[in-house]
Amino acid sequence: MNSPDVPTAQMFAQIPRPLQFAESMLERFAALSVLRTPSALSSALVEACALLSDCTLSQLYLLDVTQTRLSLCAQWYQGQLQMPESVSVSSDYSDMHLLQYCLCQNRPLLMNNLDANLHSTAFLPDGDQPWGSLLCLPLTDEQQHVRGLLVTASRTPGELGQMDDALLMLGNFAVAQMQLLGRPRQLAEPAAVVATEISAPSREHFGLIGESAGMKQVYSLISKVLHNPVTVLITGETGTGKELVARAIHDFGLRRSKAFIALNCAAMPENLLESELFGYRKGAFSGADRDHKGLFDAADGGTLFLDEIGDMPLLLQAKLLRVLQEGELRPLGSNETHKVDVRVVTATHHQLLEQVQAGLFREDLFYRLTHFPIHLPPLRERGEDILLLAREFVEAACSFLQREQCRWSDAALEQLASHEFPGNVRELKGLIARALLLCDGNLLLPEHFNLPGSPNNEGQLSLRERMERVERNLLVDCLRKNQGNQTSAATELGLPRRTLLYRMQRLNICPAELKASRGKNNA
Repeated sequence: MNSPDVPTAQMFAQIPRPLQFAESMLERFAALSVLRTPSALSSALVEACALLSDCTLSQLYLLDVTQTRLSLCAQWYQGQLQMPESVSVSSDYSDMHLLQYCLCQNRPLLMNNLDANLHSTAFLPDGDQPWGSLLCLPLTDEQQHVRGLLVTASRTPGELGQMDDALLMLGNFAVAQMQLLGRPRQLAEPAAVVATEISAPSREHFGLIGESAGMKQVYSLISKVLHNPVTVLITGETGTGKELVARAIHDFGLRRSKAFIALNCAAMPENLLESELFGYRKGAFSGADRDHKGLFDAADGGTLFLDEIGDMPLLLQAKLLRVLQEGELRPLGSNETHKVDVRVVTATHHQLLEQVQAGLFREDLFYRLTHFPIHLPPLRERGEDILLLAREFVEAACSFLQREQCRWSDAALEQLASHEFPGNVRELKGLIARALLLCDGNLLLPEHFNLPGSPNNEGQLSLRERMERVERNLLVDCLRKNQGNQTSAATELGLPRRTLLYRMQRLNICPAELKASRGKNNA
């Protein structure tokens, strides 16, 4: 391009630099607004950011539709656009901790003097010179949900912080345009993309144990809500690990750096529960000699886990609904409300819909809490997970007791695998702790567990007796799953109803016993 003539150059030099920059920004916004594909938007964005910030490198990372994988979809490096398939990005999360910090904290990351000895920069291209400065910006949508990251870097140290607001506006505009195109958080068109997990190696299971189909479904549901501030309701029988799931949602989500507070709503009387949740002001009641901050305020910015929400009194349910809908609360004895930013995760073993129909639970709160339910399967439906959990609990308990790791006998494993576990994971953990105390040697035997039907009580079982016990457990589980309906259970098992009745009589399965056991599990 030819150089401008002298009068024009002198006129341009007289224009204040902020005005020049503003005009450049307007040009970039206009250029982005006419693009019609995510690929073109991504490419134009990284080019604009590199040129505006005068940086060697500009990258755009986007979350996928599940918001669990962060992928590089566009890069501008050394004056030219590079497609994702030509960029090498490590798949090891340990090399991505700077990006993960910015993503999970939803905060800009500015490092004007980047030290490669302190921070891994494996996600940046290699070169003869080390990287001297880095600016990482989280891109959000209108609901303030994080959708991706915009990265700029230079080989020399510099004041990149002067550009953060402008680049952030440009990046958020590009994300909004992608959503208008109907493909939010989608990657560019090339089939080969370079993706990296944004979590620790335990991300797949979120610190939980289990390989059964039911638990894999739980993992999938957890991944959907990590970066979305929706209210979650965790259901399941007593002892299935509902609080562990709530902690996983917090520990692997955006609020991990803030407080996680748990409260059992059934463990406190109504008046104490209200003051504990919402706090109170001095003089609100007899004995209130000072202001007290409630759990909602203590969990501000973090997560509040309300266990046994089905046992919360109706009066408090109305106040909880107000907090969930408006994000504000009023302490006892105060005439003023204030805002709180708390993610609420609830859990119950009750059937809340039945409680709504019985007038024991507010219908409006029920629909507010059930936006995203996660159901935990009982242990008896998790198959091979029983032995996985048992081995894990033994290893942890032996380490805690500072004793040599114990081995399992085949008979003990078989006995655990065939047990119904009405107390679920909590019962299994208690059985393991008791067995280790009873075990004098280094081998766990059936007599250390003393479960119904153990060889200790009945002698060594024959092959037929073992097969009948397995069949009985299968029929009992199927009948429980179908709420005692024998016709439905027979259909699921592929048996005529008459055959099912015969097998129930032969194996001494009493329908009345099933109802009683089911009521006990739901208590």
